[in-house]
Amino acid sequence: MRADQVEASWDPGHNNWLLRICVGEEVIRRHCSAPKDADERVLKSISQQTLRDEGYEPEPGEFKILPR
Repeated sequence: MRADQVEASWDPGHNNWLLRICVGEEVIRRHCSAPKDADERVLKSISQQTLRDEGYEPEPGEFKILPR
């Protein structure tokens, strides 16, 4: 199965990145411990591993990094 979209945003409350995996109406939220200044390449790699861990194909339909 393929995720429709993955959004990465900095969560200041937890001081780490939050990944939102959207599949249809379902949204799965996972925190990851990448540094705040992580670039798109690092965040995309982490999101791909998270998708695999959750049982999805590693390439989402869309990948976004929301402003910090």
